[in-house]
Amino acid sequence: MPRREILSPAQREELLVIPVDRAGLIEHYVLSEQDLSLIRQRRGDHNRLGIALQLALLRFPGTALLADEAPPQELINFLALQLHVPSSAWGEYAQRDETRREHLLELQTHYGIRSFTLGQYCSLAAWLLSTALQTNRGIALVRAAIEELRRRSVIVPRLPVLERLCAETALRAQRQLFATLSANLTDNQRRQLDTVLEPLEDRQLSVLAWLRSPSGIPNPRNILTHIERLQRIRAIELPPELGQRIHQNRLLQLAREGAATTIQHLARFDDERRYGSLVAVLLETMATLTDEILDLHDRFIGSLFNKAKRKHDEAFQASGKAINEKVRLYARIGQVLLAAKRDGVDPFAAIEQILPWEDFAQSVSEAERLARPKDFDFLGLITDGYSQLRRYAPTLLETFDFRAAPL
Repeated sequence: MPRREILSPAQREELLVIPVDRAGLIEHYVLSEQDLSLIRQRRGDHNRLGIALQLALLRFPGTALLADEAPPQELINFLALQLHVPSSAWGEYAQRDETRREHLLELQTHYGIRSFTLGQYCSLAAWLLSTALQTNRGIALVRAAIEELRRRSVIVPRLPVLERLCAETALRAQRQLFATLSANLTDNQRRQLDTVLEPLEDRQLSVLAWLRSPSGIPNPRNILTHIERLQRIRAIELPPELGQRIHQNRLLQLAREGAATTIQHLARFDDERRYGSLVAVLLETMATLTDEILDLHDRFIGSLFNKAKRKHDEAFQASGKAINEKVRLYARIGQVLLAAKRDGVDPFAAIEQILPWEDFAQSVSEAERLARPKDFDFLGLITDGYSQLRRYAPTLLETFDFRAAPL
């Protein structure tokens, strides 16, 4: 059977790394009086240092000392200092494989540390399944397995063994997820799910690809097309609670994997995996379409405001010269009216000295046309986009059930 690798070389090195900094050494490798009492029973500096090293590695990272393994010199020095023995004694101990095995058995008996057996393999796989139902990241699964083995006081096996265990557990979890998503589907729902793999009418495009097409620019046509896609998925009538039966992180992962799989490969999957993948993809697509439809609507309304504001600014700029002329004219008229009141002369005659009365009456009409609304904003121009908004607004309101947010 080929080796199941779910870790990168960097991740493998990270998982069982032995700390060599002072803080890490103090945290993990300070020997207690009980430890020192057991170690001092060994004869010879090399035996005392060797069994101390084995005990240190059993505690963290939880592995047994392998033949020909060379622990970091910093760890050897740290333990030798506590035992008051020369660190060079390690060289003699490293040559005695039989002694190493005897010390390992003695430490296991004394501290209740168990070997990793087939029973432990099966038990750990069963325990790890709940984690695999939440994530399929190899580093997360192997790290969880190592931490559980440390908690159980079981020697951590070599990483290839844990990788194989985690890969098998992840595969079993995936099958369980597919079974959960496809278990209660009716025959009609299964037929409709199969149709999304078929070509769309009059297009060289599958229904699934069409459902996942980009939203495009915010206009009524694209909003209506997106609503049509959403209604196509809703017509399958997938149970509303279906997406809540599995962890949301795994649902998203399955949806991404399904979306990245070609239609031909999806069609060749067994029923459980095919329907489970399609359900995950459609549930995620339905949520995405909902978000995109509302986003398109918000952006379209924003464009109406922007157009109205731009139209308001352009109109004001275009009539700016005429407005300035009227202001200057009425300033002159105001001055002659003030002078007429001061001198006690006819105010109408004073106005006619500036311009004929007919021209004055016409300037008033022109001023009324140039005048902006009292609040001087652009909101009144937004109604120009009503016909565009009306194209999709009724369908939008029928598609969604809008409710007030809870206080």
